[in-house]
Amino acid sequence: MARPVVGITTYVTQARWSYWDLEAALIPLDYVRKVEDAGGRPLLVPPELDAVDETLDVLDAVVFTGGSDLDPELYGEEAHPETSGVVRLRDDAELALLQAALERDMPVLGICRGIQVLNVAMGGDLEQHLDGHKHDPPGEFLAHEVAIEPGTRLAEMLGDRTTVMSHHHQGLRTLAPGLVETARADDGLLEAVEAPGKRFAVGVLWHPEAGQDARLFETLVAEAARYRDEK
Repeated sequence: MARPVVGITTYVTQARWSYWDLEAALIPLDYVRKVEDAGGRPLLVPPELDAVDETLDVLDAVVFTGGSDLDPELYGEEAHPETSGVVRLRDDAELALLQAALERDMPVLGICRGIQVLNVAMGGDLEQHLDGHKHDPPGEFLAHEVAIEPGTRLAEMLGDRTTVMSHHHQGLRTLAPGLVETARADDGLLEAVEAPGKRFAVGVLWHPEAGQDARLFETLVAEAARYRDEK
């Protein structure tokens, strides 16, 4: 049987390879490998405002990936001095894609920036800068533990406590209607949410693609297969 197709949203950024230095749609290979290892067929999804339904018609689930900060205008605020790298095309396209995926009850997993997209798409807002959470040196993941709320979908997958890999300086402030808290770090920072009324709508502030624990991806791919069989 064909593998379920899992879309992976891409960064939009300037990149260098070989002789080239160009704007590119790209993604760290770890995302692709985690989806493949879990039994899914990864498909990169660059931002596109006019093809949301066409894109979702060929997908069985979507991973909303990490990357640049969301434009604070999207939740009614001015930019904090530490907010940077905004790519409004990506913001608008991913918000539209996520809202349409939720309307279809398609499985979605939001990772780091992705949990922020999930919260804003459903009506919440963000803390633009978390003191003490800026990474030094940048570009390295920080390992730490999170405590998981019992009785949640996340607890079914990961138990009551797990070690995660993080790289972020923003987080959730006002939680969107329809989302519930599912994990916090030892310093109290909200680290994960889910939408209980949906088939699979989970957001984590950490980077599961950077760690060894594949259970989030395995559950996503299993839900993608079930979604494919039922649509």
